[in-house]
Amino acid sequence: MVQTKTLGTRDIPLKLSELITDTVNKNWEDGSFLDKVTPITKDLLRFWDPNGSFADLRAVNFHEGQWQAILNTIYLHEILGIKNVQGIYSSINPELLAELDLLDLKKDKYNHPMYCIKMATGTGKTWVMHALMIWQYLNAKYEERASGRYSKNFLLIAPGIIVYERLLDAYLGKRREDGTRDFETSDFRRFESLFIPPAYKEEIFGFIQSSVADKTEIGTKVTGEGLIAITNWHLLAESKEETYIGGLEDPTKTVKSLLPITPGKTAGHSLDQLDNEYLRGKEIQFLSELSDLVVFNDEAHHLGEWKKADEVLEKRWQESLLKISKNMGERFIQVDFSATPYSVSGSGQKRTKHFFPHIIVDFNLVTAIKLGLVKTVAIDKRKEIAALPLDFKAERDGDIITLSEGQRIMLRAGLTKLKILEDGFSEFDETKHPKMLVMCEDTFVVPYVKQFLQEEGLSEEEIMEIHSNKKGEVGLEEWESIRQKLFNLDKEENPKVIISVLMLREGFDVNNICVIVPLRSSSSYILLEQTIGRGLRLMWRGPEYEEIKRETREKLLVRKEEPDNYLDILSIIEHPRFIEFYEGELSGALAETKELPKKERVLGDVISVSLKENYKEYDMFWPIILYDREEFLMAENLSLENLQPFPIKLEELLPLVPKGGDVFYGEEITVKTKFGEYIVTGDIFTAKNYNSFLQKIVHAVSSVPVRVSKRTQKAFPVMQINTALVAKLVDSYIRNRLFGENFDPLKNDNWKVLLLTQQRIIQHIVMNISKLIYDLQNKVEVDEAKVIKKYFSEIKEIKMRETYSLPVAKSIYPRLPYPSNKGGFEKAFIEFVDSDSKVKSFIKINEWVHDFASIMYIREDGLLANYFPDFMVRIKDKIYIVETKAQSNLNNPNVKYKRLATIDWINKVNELNPEDRMESTWSYVLLGEQTFHNMAERGATTEEILEYAKMTKARIKGTLGDLIGIKEY
Repeated sequence: MVQTKTLGTRDIPLKLSELITDTVNKNWEDGSFLDKVTPITKDLLRFWDPNGSFADLRAVNFHEGQWQAILNTIYLHEILGIKNVQGIYSSINPELLAELDLLDLKKDKYNHPMYCIKMATGTGKTWVMHALMIWQYLNAKYEERASGRYSKNFLLIAPGIIVYERLLDAYLGKRREDGTRDFETSDFRRFESLFIPPAYKEEIFGFIQSSVADKTEIGTKVTGEGLIAITNWHLLAESKEETYIGGLEDPTKTVKSLLPITPGKTAGHSLDQLDNEYLRGKEIQFLSELSDLVVFNDEAHHLGEWKKADEVLEKRWQESLLKISKNMGERFIQVDFSATPYSVSGSGQKRTKHFFPHIIVDFNLVTAIKLGLVKTVAIDKRKEIAALPLDFKAERDGDIITLSEGQRIMLRAGLTKLKILEDGFSEFDETKHPKMLVMCEDTFVVPYVKQFLQEEGLSEEEIMEIHSNKKGEVGLEEWESIRQKLFNLDKEENPKVIISVLMLREGFDVNNICVIVPLRSSSSYILLEQTIGRGLRLMWRGPEYEEIKRETREKLLVRKEEPDNYLDILSIIEHPRFIEFYEGELSGALAETKELPKKERVLGDVISVSLKENYKEYDMFWPIILYDREEFLMAENLSLENLQPFPIKLEELLPLVPKGGDVFYGEEITVKTKFGEYIVTGDIFTAKNYNSFLQKIVHAVSSVPVRVSKRTQKAFPVMQINTALVAKLVDSYIRNRLFGENFDPLKNDNWKVLLLTQQRIIQHIVMNISKLIYDLQNKVEVDEAKVIKKYFSEIKEIKMRETYSLPVAKSIYPRLPYPSNKGGFEKAFIEFVDSDSKVKSFIKINEWVHDFASIMYIREDGLLANYFPDFMVRIKDKIYIVETKAQSNLNNPNVKYKRLATIDWINKVNELNPEDRMESTWSYVLLGEQTFHNMAERGATTEEILEYAKMTKARIKGTLGDLIGIKEY
């Protein structure tokens, strides 16, 4: 029989992913995307949107690669209803199928919904996994009839023990000293403001905390309404190995394959071990009996990476997945995550990458580097390295005797770079500990590397060696010690150098690797993913470093110059022979350095500025008003008299109600009334019954979000309302007045007419009820407001660039920063205010550091946002909140909305007790650049300039209210 040789997939899947991304982005930008998804999905996407209204309320958001992966997956699965891999091509561009092997795509392993997310190492694949799990779970929970497209059952597969432990940390929290896990340290709790819309908080936390089963609990643990099973691939391959074994044969493998239990110092002969042996394989049977399942394969490139000797493992792994999915069909959903989802054929010039056919998004390393999401990669091209002969092989006489001279020179070069970085970083921030990683291909070389490093002056505790079969050589107790040390590398000064073979290929989520020395035992390539992937994660995070790092990337990648600093630069000590390999993989994003940096240049001009000794003389606080007044609403005050009927008759609305299993599409509504601002989210459209609907309406009118800090938002009660009374009022309003006739919401599910979003019925109800409550505020007894005082001195230290900062006398810090880009106005303002003898104190508000100093406003597009003024100035018994604006920005519509919101807030502050507002009268100033310079040149004082530019509502609206003595609110 003649066999036709297939050409493989080559880069066709990458072309597919590009087409998917273009289609998805077009649908997202024109608004049609949200019209085609479920109310739950719409809710989630609006909450997660990194450019949406909620993004301003939190410190972290999805970056563009993560967001694209989320959108592409949801588009294919929910909007297009993809059923298998071939269906992706057929729906996006059928012509691409002509370039692929159709018989291959017909294989069982591709015959279910299957998506591969290609994202560079260190760019947060796990966060995408979290988001997709929440999307699947909530849709499965709330869909009226099971569609088979969503599931509450999840299987998370890790490639090895390090990633496995990381996933348990993400879902259950890190281990305490007593072995229990602290859920407060889980990803979902730490980044709650990113992942979890408040309306679904209880459901999601309840699901995660009750449904996680580790690899020893799958099939035996009783979980909640679903399952989050976390394991490593050995369960599916029915293998007992815990670590990935490289090219060397481990004799213990043979013993373990022959004997059911292993005698020795470990508990291999215990009853627990015997139970585990008996139960092996039962987990797969349990998973296969589930009605539906979503599988997340972390580091899924292993599926295409096995060598011939390991094909049996791939076969058993794939057979296990096929067995699990056999009876599920389209209810089995597989999502693969990998930085390198490809296999390789050929060698030399014929070497070809064949990408997995189901890649739906490609966020590659070059893009990640250019966006600053990972470290910039710089190849060290110093002369002493360039002159090295190709004597990589350790000198041998049958066995290894010692390292070659070339290997020694490369190690010394790495140590020299590490020492310079260490000295520079530690003087600036004692918590930053740069590390060097030595990657070896040969396990037997490791002891010689360690010996050489010790000869160079490193102590035992400064060196850590980890290689693939390390756990096989030590007891469980010592492995636990290594694991703990490995996971705490960023926090501890020692070890300084890590020597590794293969164990650190994935899951090595360490931020502080700054130098990598790839030691070759031959002239073969070490996979790029194995080498630089271990050091890509950012070490210097935070907005105070973004600007200087962006300048560094421009110098290295665009202008091809030596950097001014080494913040988040990964230095690779590599021989020129292999540079071509890196350039091929990192075209356009690979930097070069030819000189050793001086210690003082390691940080560039970033400095750390602490509080002055006499900071208390200049300290100020920002009042956070939890709720304006404490009020008590009485039942007799609630009346339907002032509630307005809806302008459209009921008989016109009832025919518009969807019938049967039709879905309501909810929209977020922004409601601004005298009483406050409300976001009525789409979750109200998931109400299963009338009582649920009433509850959501009451919540909307009785609490508003208040930002306690940039990271924390809480819904505080507007006043002490008896919510049962409000619910009764809403019910009475709907039944007796809303439609101008008696209305029974429970008859024939009539209440669903209230969900008709285009008719804005919910908005009408919320505005009327909230207005009634607002009108009652002036008729009840009022107590003092609750206020939190956030002192600026709580921020003990701030980072700034020395080049773009000024020494000052009248602030809590000895220097204050100004923007490097068009910051001339702010610089002049700082100099002017600091030199004014009447100014008592002032502060430059930095939204990333002083995240509490913000005011909420509604943008021109109707979405909620946070506003951070530029300065706070204290003169005698007056405090000015100052916004400095270039003349061209003064007519921007959003500037006007910020002004109005700030005036509202200033008026609230001035109603507080004197001690809650620093015994001062507060004012808001919008200062234009031209006004400032003109008045300053004419000899005006700071107070005169600020009084002149002081804002009122009448002035903002352009009315004459102020001139005729009427205060407008």
